[in-house]
Formats: sequence, structure tokens, C-alpha cells
Amino acid sequence: MTVNFKPVADHAVLVEFATEISDEVNRTVIALDHAITKAQIKGLQEVVPALVNLLAVFDPLETDHTEVETAIRALLPIAPARDDDAAHHTLDICYDEGFAPDLDAVARACDMSTEAVVNAHVSAQYRVGMYGFAPGYAYLAGVPAEIQVPRKAAPVRDIPAGSVMIAGPQCLATTLVMPTGWSIIGHTPAKIMTGDPNRPFLFDVGDTVSFRRIRKDAL
Repeated sequence: MTVNFKPVADHAVLVEFATEISDEVNRTVIALDHAITKAQIKGLQEVVPALVNLLAVFDPLETDHTEVETAIRALLPIAPARDDDAAHHTLDICYDEGFAPDLDAVARACDMSTEAVVNAHVSAQYRVGMYGFAPGYAYLAGVPAEIQVPRKAAPVRDIPAGSVMIAGPQCLATTLVMPTGWSIIGHTPAKIMTGDPNRPFLFDVGDTVSFRRIRKDAL
């Protein structure tokens, strides 16, 4: 796997593994994120992993692009992260009417019953691939192929926090009232933004997530 290093402004290095998303690439990014954190590279302030790349932010008064790149290259090559080494979280989810406005449409698009879509979604294990777009938006990889649907042609406004939605191979639980073009198939009472300044989000990138079905009277 070819790794490209790109300077970003005067205080960061972008480490890019690919231009297309894949399970192996994302697991490799996660593994490098963990390795960099353990390495305690001089002047490094923050590491931001994404689906195919990783941003290493540093203090330009303590180090520079060349030193940071050299330190990261010393950690390569690296084996992809394994789910066995990750923390696991189980989130409650309600698929009942009134909480899953797009469930019927997903079922029709996949030529399945709504119950079959629910069973497929709740039976899968997901991996936190990255955070992005809005605070606490954890992109979960692992939506089963049989229920993957594309984004909607037009977004819908004012989607409530806690909406569980899917698009392609990814799943996401919203943390804010936001517009979305993804398909909403359930609702979770889980609070992904914890309110703890030392650990603001429930998940770390690389953690695994599964869903546990509940009924609306349990919300």
C-alpha cells in the first residue's frame, strides 16, 4: 500500500493511504492512529483519523513537517487494526412506526420486508471509521450489502437528534437537529456526545458498535 505525505499549512501533515474507501485502508488508518499516539512524537498536538487518511497536527515552534513525517514513516508499514482489540458498544434502537420514517422505502428499494431490513441492520457489527460533518457524527462502517441504499435525491430538514440512518455501507446516529439525505430507519436514546470535556464522545475511532432492538415504550 503506497502512503503519501502532504504538508498542510505550517502545522500539519496529511498521511494518505488511498483515494477510495475500503475496509483494509480504514483499518490501516486506525492502526496508525493508535501507533502515533503511543509513539509520543515530539511536538505532536493532535491526530485526526478519517476513512482513507490521517491528519497529524503539530506545534511549528517545536517541530516541522520533515521531522513529523520521518517519525511517522518509522511506524510503517503497519498491520490493519483488528476488531478484537477494540472497545465495543451496544446502542438501543427503536424501529417502531413514528421513529423510522424511511424504513418502508428502504424495504421496497431492497425488495425485502421491513422486518427483514430490521433484522439485517440489528444483526450486523459496525466499526467507527471516523468523526465528521457535525459534532459527534460517528461514521459507522458495516451496513449489510442487502440493505445498502444510496443517498436521497434531496435532503430533508430538521431531522431530530438520535435518528439512526444509513447511506451506502455507512450508518450514523445523529447528535443534533440537522438536515440529511440519508435514510432514517430508527431512533436511539444513546447520547454520543457525553458532555465530559475529557471524553466528549462515547466512541473512539476504531471501536465497534452493535444495536439492540427496543420498543417505543422503552424510550
